[in-house]
Amino acid sequence: MARSDVGAARIAASALVVALLAACAPSAADPEAVPAPSNVAAASTAADAGAGETPAPPPGPVTLATDRGRQSGGVVAQGGGDAPYNYAPSLILEDGRHRMWWCSQLGAAAPGGDDVLYAESASPDGPFTAPGGSPSIPVLSGSTAGFDAIHTCDPSVIKVGPTYYMYYTGAERDNHANGSAIGVATSPDGISWTRAGAAIVAPSNDQPRDNAYGAGQQSALWLDGWFYLMFTDTTGSVADWNGAGQFVLRSKDHRFATGVQALGVNGFEPVSSTRAPRTRSVANAFSADWMYVAALRAFVIAHSTDHGTTLTFWDKDFTANPHPQVHIPGPWREGPGLVRTPLGHAPVSAEDPCGRVAVDVVRATVEGPAAAPTDLAHFGLDLAGVPGCATEESTGVLHGFAVPSPANTTDLVLDGKVVRVERRSVSDRLAVRVLDRRPAAVDAMQVVAEIPAGVDAVRGPDGRIGLVLGEDELWVLGDATTAAEIAALNSSTVTEVSKQVWESYAKTGDLRR
Repeated sequence: MARSDVGAARIAASALVVALLAACAPSAADPEAVPAPSNVAAASTAADAGAGETPAPPPGPVTLATDRGRQSGGVVAQGGGDAPYNYAPSLILEDGRHRMWWCSQLGAAAPGGDDVLYAESASPDGPFTAPGGSPSIPVLSGSTAGFDAIHTCDPSVIKVGPTYYMYYTGAERDNHANGSAIGVATSPDGISWTRAGAAIVAPSNDQPRDNAYGAGQQSALWLDGWFYLMFTDTTGSVADWNGAGQFVLRSKDHRFATGVQALGVNGFEPVSSTRAPRTRSVANAFSADWMYVAALRAFVIAHSTDHGTTLTFWDKDFTANPHPQVHIPGPWREGPGLVRTPLGHAPVSAEDPCGRVAVDVVRATVEGPAAAPTDLAHFGLDLAGVPGCATEESTGVLHGFAVPSPANTTDLVLDGKVVRVERRSVSDRLAVRVLDRRPAAVDAMQVVAEIPAGVDAVRGPDGRIGLVLGEDELWVLGDATTAAEIAALNSSTVTEVSKQVWESYAKTGDLRR
């Protein structure tokens, strides 16, 4: 086939795939959250009640206020070159950069089919550009053999430890015909990827439907040692008539080859295969994204509806919707990609970590000349008045923040414990931010150390500086320059010590951030 014919075939094939989904897009049936089955809430409350006791009804949803609605002035990213469409983005906020991967198609990226592109920006408003200044670079394309021979699309990227994981949809032919399946690749930098090999999630084939897309459009996150995967499966037994539905699996194995659990009507239960029957959907939607909000101890699912992007909330155990839906208005076509932390969590507000959550999405806004979604734009709002930090677990968002102390000092929160710092100027350098108000949950935290002004400091042979608390407890500060500045602010005299002396101290804590 001539090169021009290949390009035309690629566009036509991609348009066909998009048409399969567009034919059952939210405009045909506005996808709203599927409420928890009645037996889910009942089973939970019954288990908590004693024998013969009447279980208390679950608390009703708490409405969340919203403010600071925002959107970009125009398109924030594009594939460039001959890319005919741009959609299904995945975003990570890492070290001040918004890193984005999305689905497109570049003629220079062989073989002919969907490609995953990459670019980054200091702001979700763009412009996103690739290293080197081009609009984007292709980082994953068809493998030419196997389940993802032709198409790689719908990336969802997280980073756990030093490793990036990309979960993506693959297809071996242009006519998907239930051939779409989910794969995973790993990377040390988010740009050079190594595939795991075979598909990790394939269509369950519970129920044949006219929508022959299959399994894909996945979104991954990591929580408490588990890889969570939410995805579309148009063949799922409880998918809607048009194939809409979002199903959830989890495993401690990133390939989902062992220890897999599926979310069903009774919560997570072990299954023998990732193709186990799909018995419960958490949102009646296509092309959704999600994140975990620690301040709320809840998941939020972003999916397209007639309202724009709808946010559906589930508690951590998927037993109830703790908050009514919230809507981010504006034009959309497909694929809301949430701005998330590397683990797939909501970024913590530096202004008010317990009471405010920023929700930002990038989504395709129009159907372009190739009859496929394009024109990626940014939309967002803040959830305000969030009832966060109400539980010990949800106070994790306070890590690195300092708060007023009852001892007329400041309390630096580190991993659920408190380090009491005498000088405010020192707290300003040690903390992400010093908050004006003290959350009540901090009162229950253990004070593990106190840093008085003038405490001795030592510098090891490698340049690291630590504050000596008590007789032999060493609390290490940041890099050499920052540590020296903090020691000076604390009026701490720094003494040079040998490696032997440095290592003789008990390394009790780490004040670096």
